[in-house]
Amino acid sequence: MARHEDKRPKAQRIANEIRALIMSGQWEPGSQIPKTDDLIKAHKASNVTVQRGLDILKAEGLLEGRSGTGVFVRDRAPQTITPVSYMAPSDPGEPYRWSTEATRRGQRGSNQVLSVGEVATPKRVARALGVKAGVVAVLRTRLGLLNDEPAELSYSYYPTELARGTRLADRRKIPGGSPTLLAEMGYPPREQADEVAARPATTEEYELLEIPGDVPVLEVFRIVYSDDRRPIEVTVLVKPGHLYKMGYHLPVS
Repeated sequence: MARHEDKRPKAQRIANEIRALIMSGQWEPGSQIPKTDDLIKAHKASNVTVQRGLDILKAEGLLEGRSGTGVFVRDRAPQTITPVSYMAPSDPGEPYRWSTEATRRGQRGSNQVLSVGEVATPKRVARALGVKAGVVAVLRTRLGLLNDEPAELSYSYYPTELARGTRLADRRKIPGGSPTLLAEMGYPPREQADEVAARPATTEEYELLEIPGDVPVLEVFRIVYSDDRRPIEVTVLVKPGHLYKMGYHLPVS
């Protein structure tokens, strides 16, 4: 079988190699990267090509040039988000766990409700909810921010018989978040199933998440179940792939 050859532009390949070193922590936050001559030798490329590769990563915010000093990895490491930490209802009087988890990490978490309304369910969502494609569901679209920077775009679908006439169906923010409201309504979240994928951003995602260049996004397709494994929420979460990782802690049986 013939070897699959990487025919992407050399500068893009250099940027991809360096990005992997940053995302893995091999090149630590705040550290100075190797000198240009060393990068030229390591990648067997011209100075112009190496600089183009570095410029890609500077545009992404992964590298920063410091006048008279050199080029450094940004001070903030790629952040690992543990999805299960947002599933449980908030404690009485506490805000949505997106905010409390951000505070625990030394950040400021907030969210914007972009739209709320009844829509025809896409096929994938319909299958997850156990209804026919096109059946109407309530859709809440939100933008999650960390330190006022866009971090997550979420599209949450709810069965109309469950959501219609409740806070799930209006544009106001929900005290404690949807897990808290669902629990108060008699549908406590008991289980979630996630599918994670990486893909190019749509135009809406590109603009709302302020994604630089051709950076991919992480997509999490999540089904939340209540008692008797009833699906009560289907959410598509989208995050910038160069800033965030998904973390899971699972017991070994």
